[in-house]
Amino acid sequence: MREIAFDTETTGLDPRNGDRLVEIGGVELVNHVPTGRTYHVYLNPERDVPIEAYNVHGLSAEFLADKPRFAEIAQEFLEFVGDAVLVIHNAAFDMGFINMELGRIGREPISPAQVIDTLAIARRKHPGSPASLDALCNRYGIDNSRRTKHGALLDSEILAEVYIELMGGKQAGLALSVEPEHTQSGQADGQDRTQREPARPRPAALPKRLTDAERTAHSEFVAGMGENALWTRFTAGGQ
Repeated sequence: MREIAFDTETTGLDPRNGDRLVEIGGVELVNHVPTGRTYHVYLNPERDVPIEAYNVHGLSAEFLADKPRFAEIAQEFLEFVGDAVLVIHNAAFDMGFINMELGRIGREPISPAQVIDTLAIARRKHPGSPASLDALCNRYGIDNSRRTKHGALLDSEILAEVYIELMGGKQAGLALSVEPEHTQSGQADGQDRTQREPARPRPAALPKRLTDAERTAHSEFVAGMGENALWTRFTAGGQ
């Protein structure tokens, strides 16, 4: 499964009032693992950058003046996205800007079905708790000290880490046990070994769940398979 942790920076809060994109960043994930492939571009917004926006991302109109316009990078951006799912924190904001820019050049919008909103996931998973990107970094112990200002690529990299944690961590698919693990180093071959704590016995045996009628029916079924049935040989070997 291919996904892209995605973020933008803009000149303001509302594309319907003339605000434009100034930066796009994306980090590719395959099966929730970063591949090292990224997308990043600064954009000429073809307008001024208000001081309020500059204070957020530090991108001035002078710096952006020689950068490409969205129309010039739209095709390469769409090719990078492809059919991947876009993972976005507060997706309505970023997708409002992206789809407004696509509409300006006569391109089809990106469907909401192609988008995952990590803000919505965080609010469901941690109801009543702060759900900003910084708050989630604090919750999951993710280092965001580099984030002195907002930046689309940096925020995408941080978002990728947050998303992985929201989905259960780096080994979410393998988390089948809650028993602690201990790693021992210093083996003769230089390899680490991971050992599990021995299973703790139950304080009391679980009650039997089979009824007498079910046991009888099972015995009759096994008997009907004949003396060469694997089940018969298995149970005989365990006696």
